[in-house]
Amino acid sequence: MWRVVAGNGEHRVLPDAVMDLMVHRGRFVVAGADTAAWNDDESEPGDVTWGLRLPPGTACSVLGLPAHELTDQRVDLADLVTVPAPALDTAWLDASTALEQVFVALWRQAAPDASTLRLAASLDRAARGRTTVREVADRHGLSERSLRRASDRLFGYGLKTLMSIHRFQHALGLANTGVALGEAAATAGYADQAHLNREMRRLTGTTPTALLR
Repeated sequence: MWRVVAGNGEHRVLPDAVMDLMVHRGRFVVAGADTAAWNDDESEPGDVTWGLRLPPGTACSVLGLPAHELTDQRVDLADLVTVPAPALDTAWLDASTALEQVFVALWRQAAPDASTLRLAASLDRAARGRTTVREVADRHGLSERSLRRASDRLFGYGLKTLMSIHRFQHALGLANTGVALGEAAATAGYADQAHLNREMRRLTGTTPTALLR
């Protein structure tokens, strides 16, 4: 579970290859998987948002729709499922507890199939490594078309996009610890720093140097 307090100025949410269940201003919101940075222009300074990262493959089961229908969107949970009344009553007073109540209720109503969770976890691990879509498809006994459909349903986009976001997050994590950008690019699997610069601009709308600053 995570907690963010909005500050002054722009609040930029970077793509991280997960979906989130959030409580913001007493509202339950589902954050779909992002393909690019998303600017939060609703929060006021001091607003607190609580969130729960949903494990790969979970959202499509507990919400009853494929993940790609929520890609790059923020949707009220009440528009998708019935929100338990006790959670609504406590959302303003104790958002973290209310968030747990909602997730437990959703899981009990429609717990993901174990094989679905295993496939999602396996694809997520593969996307973090240096491999190709073809190799991942062969490893799981799927055609590339079937793999694309499975990835859309489980993550919100194709495996190639999932790979690029994991690679970006890897490089960003290294750079945030002080690793030089050129070394971060090489370690994360980019051809060179220029390649990293292009990908970061595509995913975040800015340069690595500006993002880190």
